Amino acid sequence: MTNKHFPSNCAGPVFRIERRRDKDAHRAQEDSTVHGIRLLRRKKVCALAAAVALCLATPPCLAADASALQPLVANIHWLGHDAFRIDGKDAVIYIDPYRLKGGPPADLILITHDHADHASPADVEKIKKPETVIVTTPAAAAKLTGKIQTVKPGDELTVKGVAVRAVPAYNLNKFRSPGVPFHPKEAGHVGFVITVDGVRIYHAGDTDPIPEMAGLAPDVALLPVSGTYVMTVDEAVEAAASIRPKVAVPMHVGEGIGTLDDAARFQAKATVPVIVLPIEK
Repeated sequence: MTNKHFPSNCAGPVFRIERRRDKDAHRAQEDSTVHGIRLLRRKKVCALAAAVALCLATPPCLAADASALQPLVANIHWLGHDAFRIDGKDAVIYIDPYRLKGGPPADLILITHDHADHASPADVEKIKKPETVIVTTPAAAAKLTGKIQTVKPGDELTVKGVAVRAVPAYNLNKFRSPGVPFHPKEAGHVGFVITVDGVRIYHAGDTDPIPEMAGLAPDVALLPVSGTYVMTVDEAVEAAASIRPKVAVPMHVGEGIGTLDDAARFQAKATVPVIVLPIEK
């Protein structure tokens, strides 16, 4: 029987065309859905990759730790290069004062070695008062005047209520000339571990990563990062991991040797919390 509106030879093709249109529409919908899912997945992967990159650059746990540890460095003032002032409750302490533009008088001055950018008589005079005590190596003491106590690596003493321990500081791979390091071990240069108001602070002095650093575990480690005469950034990262401080502070930059970019790279690479202090002049 034929349909009076459609010839019998047209009925089949019409329905096949409609079915094909339905299938094509369904396939297009599926393709759109698959594309959407792939796009969503791609966005998620990109977001995850960005998050991983950010974590690798500045691990959130380290950033959070550094923020929580800010009170440990609240009384530590970076004066540029290796110079610091620490304001204790009962004593004002300077370490390696250099190119100072003033500041409160010192009760205690610690000088790591005799090089001019660490043992600067002109800068010592700016902050010295009659009762100021200077603790330093014999070679640096020869350049200075006043109440001086000399130390060698391993010595311990208490001055102005501040516990002071002299520790080794020397080069392993930074040479003035073949076989002659800038800071020879036999010269007796020092770093200092001091305790101020219950906070243990390690000033490494001019040094490379050395075995004597391992396990010092101070609250705060002040570490050189410029390279050339002292640790490179990567070496400072290695040293910080060995020392295991609660927080590390980069130094030995900002006065013609190294740049603040070195400090930032150390902060990005270190496996311990790092705080980059502002330079105060």
